[in-house]
Amino acid sequence: MVSSHETSEAERLVGHQTETDAELVPDARGRTDKPESTCPVEVALAAISGRWATLVLRELMHGPCSFGELRGRLPTLTAKVLTDRLGELVAQGLVAKVRLSGFPVRTSYRLTDAGMELRPLLIALYSTGSRVLAALAPRDE
Repeated sequence: MVSSHETSEAERLVGHQTETDAELVPDARGRTDKPESTCPVEVALAAISGRWATLVLRELMHGPCSFGELRGRLPTLTAKVLTDRLGELVAQGLVAKVRLSGFPVRTSYRLTDAGMELRPLLIALYSTGSRVLAALAPRDE
């Protein structure tokens, strides 16, 4: 029997969080007292972190692209950084690298289903960022 002075691990993890907000923390993975790599919010944020990642994702939201097409759409992005971002997005399962038949061999990149799931998140982040910028703007009095 657990005394009133002892707490279970689950109770300890919930700690400061509001247990009634099932939309914000729908399961135990989000009830933690420190950042965890298995927390779905941390996973989603990691997916879009890194310079240029959101812009590469944005371009792929319009459909598959070759490396050269992505470079053309993001002309200030260096080939090295684009290679790095695409590699990370492929490793995260958000982008698929597709070798096209023929000669010379060509490669196309497309969003996976998981990558497409980021669309509403990116839209919400843009909207929220716009409101935050408006709130920070100096007001004429």
